[in-house]
Amino acid sequence: AGKDIKKSGKCQKEVHTVTEALKNLYRQKLLPLEKYYGFSDFHSTSLEDADFSNKPMILVLGQCSTGKTTFIRYLLEQDYPGSRIGPEPTTDSFTAIMHGEIEGIINGNALTVDPTKPFRKLSPFGTAFLNRFQCAHLPNRVLESFSIIDTPGILSVAQRKMSRGYDFPAVIRWFAEHVDRIILLCDAHKLEISDEFSCTVMALRGNEDKLRVVLNKADMVDSQELMRVYGALMWSLGKVFCTPEVLRVYIGSFWSSPMRVTDNRRLFEREEEDVFGDIQNLPRNSALRKLNDLVKRARLVRAHAYIISSLKEEMPLVFCKEKKKRDLIYDLPIIFSRVKQRHQISAGDFPDCAKMQERLMSHDFTKFKALKPKLLAGLDELLNTDIAKLMPLLRQEEQDAANQLVVQGGPFLHGTNRGPFIVGNPFDHCGPDRESHHVSDDEEWVVSSDKSKYDEIFYNLSPHEGKLSGTKVKDWMMSTRLPSSVLARIWKLSDVDCDGMLDDEEFALASHLIEVKLEGFGLPRELPAHLVPPSKRQCKSLSPDKGDNE
Repeated sequence: AGKDIKKSGKCQKEVHTVTEALKNLYRQKLLPLEKYYGFSDFHSTSLEDADFSNKPMILVLGQCSTGKTTFIRYLLEQDYPGSRIGPEPTTDSFTAIMHGEIEGIINGNALTVDPTKPFRKLSPFGTAFLNRFQCAHLPNRVLESFSIIDTPGILSVAQRKMSRGYDFPAVIRWFAEHVDRIILLCDAHKLEISDEFSCTVMALRGNEDKLRVVLNKADMVDSQELMRVYGALMWSLGKVFCTPEVLRVYIGSFWSSPMRVTDNRRLFEREEEDVFGDIQNLPRNSALRKLNDLVKRARLVRAHAYIISSLKEEMPLVFCKEKKKRDLIYDLPIIFSRVKQRHQISAGDFPDCAKMQERLMSHDFTKFKALKPKLLAGLDELLNTDIAKLMPLLRQEEQDAANQLVVQGGPFLHGTNRGPFIVGNPFDHCGPDRESHHVSDDEEWVVSSDKSKYDEIFYNLSPHEGKLSGTKVKDWMMSTRLPSSVLARIWKLSDVDCDGMLDDEEFALASHLIEVKLEGFGLPRELPAHLVPPSKRQCKSLSPDKGDNE
């Protein structure tokens, strides 16, 4: 009895979170079956602790120069170590962008031996790949919630004969199985579908629920052209995504430069909110994603076990082994059908038949294992009972996280922090609840030299009692064509007293920051001392964000 109590107490202690429970179930009931039937020789490698405990990950894909690295910079509001942006193909490596206290780069060979990173199973892809794989770590609030995988551009039709030296689609397949979200970027001016693009899409099969397609650089065309581009993109994607469902394509321009054509600005803003809202939910849904992936994996393992044991049963003991092996591989579709009917397994749980036939060619069927009912009974218990028991804990975790602002920093401004750029309510403003930080009165205000120019614009906008409302300032700021997410940050920095309006000094500050941005420079995370208006220096309150520049 004492042992039972001790065992029960141990189980209770282990299952504090859904992630911990899934890790225990995998080790106890799924991993033994994978090892027994050689699952990793045919499908994905076994999971490690880091696969369960790591933060959500986003895989960013796209053809060359579709704006992948620029999209990541837009999310982080700063460059990551080793990033390069240009009209030519600049990203030639897989880069895992993760949070770290100091900036730095870890090469691929070191990553595959680090037990704290979920990349140890990438070593079989070889030196050619590992030389093109790295981890960039940097202090960034956005990366505290999730990590990002930047990828080399998918080769276009003209480049398709080039060799990478490693199996690019296989690497994409590995990442697709381990990430929480896949963002496929398309360029409004590059709608051709290359062979490698088709192979990449094939590698994503089975993970379509994670996929989000984004038509980037949509501000480069007017409304009529955009309609044609959208139709052409849907037609092109329909040829490579062999599904009856219509893909949801998000339309926008994900960079912080002024928009070229502003006809569809409102559409772009709504689409951007949908994309960021989807990303915002990733940390909250991380446990659910891991549960879904484990169930999907368990079903594939079950089908694999029955297939391997069926092949073992068909093999002769002594003579004609090679001939029988060839016949079994040829008749694999019939074996699939027989296993499906005998064991009541759904057709969707089976692996791709052609790929399975190809991998079976290099295996010795006489070394396959026969059916082991005890292991399969444990797997059935996992699928039918254990997972169901986790649902109350999963719902509790979702409720606890429902009211938390999980992703913070970068463009993920919440509620009233967007000032007059919050959709549907231009008069909301944040209260003076920020941490106090005094600035010296002796500091020269760098905006003073141009204040007379800004004052002319200020008074032309007809201030009321010395201040401009959010609505009046918004119309003027949007005329600069900067994205609303950038203007929202400028408003947040300029509304020093957090009253939802701008006086002449705050308006001059906003104008100065807009000019700085239009000249191509980054915005500060918090307002530096030399930018604080003189009249606000005694009561200035600053956000607790770190001071890294974009």
